[in-house]
Amino acid sequence: MCSRRHGGRVRSTTPAEDRYIVLSAKGNRRTTAQQVANQFLAASGKQISRKTVARRLRGGGLYARRPVVCVPLTRQHRTAHLQWCCEHHNWTEQDWACVLFSDESKFSLPSDCRRQLIWRESGTAYRPENIQEKDRYPTCSIMVWAGIMINGRTRLHVVVNGTMTAQRYIDEVLLPHVRLCCGTVGDKFVFMDDNATCHRTLAVQDCLDSEGIQRLVWPARSPDLNPIENVWDALGRQVAGRNYPPTNKNILIRALTEEWDKLPQQLLDNVVQSMVRRVECCITLHGGHIPY
Repeated sequence: MCSRRHGGRVRSTTPAEDRYIVLSAKGNRRTTAQQVANQFLAASGKQISRKTVARRLRGGGLYARRPVVCVPLTRQHRTAHLQWCCEHHNWTEQDWACVLFSDESKFSLPSDCRRQLIWRESGTAYRPENIQEKDRYPTCSIMVWAGIMINGRTRLHVVVNGTMTAQRYIDEVLLPHVRLCCGTVGDKFVFMDDNATCHRTLAVQDCLDSEGIQRLVWPARSPDLNPIENVWDALGRQVAGRNYPPTNKNILIRALTEEWDKLPQQLLDNVVQSMVRRVECCITLHGGHIPY
């Protein structure tokens, strides 16, 4: 029997059917409202609209949101993340202030690709069932490199032709950019880069040793620990929000360079200062994905 709200129209579903709709979405969080409506029709013989489904899901605390995209982690990755964070748990903001956090990133021209939504409760973006694990850099146009630290940043370096080799890393990154930062900071300077193949060659390590540059050991597959990832996101939003968004590679390069120089230093300082909290959060989550 259909229930009636006081003074309103007859509801098309009963409380029991409402629970069925919510459970259907929780069983497959990537299903669409129309698919839930089709499942409901097959199970009950009653036809309801996708808007009704969306209302019932909202009533059950579920909302359509884009899934958080993270790199896939194995048990070994999580263990390594946890161990690294435990080893750096006693580092203070002053310790992290001596680190130059670096990374490459790729930026593409605007795409019209579809973005999948999932059904989830508020405040649950980083629950495992709501995360979409995905390797980075599927299809991109321009690769850039940069580094950030408290009270400073490097210039944005465009990797021409998009392929970084060990020799290019030495010639285009370490010698002109990292060495300069090291000389400015002094003996306490620490350089952070990830475990990309071109970063971990003997030639690269020899270059760092010869320049007296201390390197921070970094766990594999941990972009969420690297504060520069948040800066890449901010840079991408700034470029996309320009009055005249880039329409070709040359304009994209110019836009990236201009917007990089305009990023507030306070933004960079804030994300670096979050390292203490990132480490604590990673320990709490036993080496899993952290909400940064």
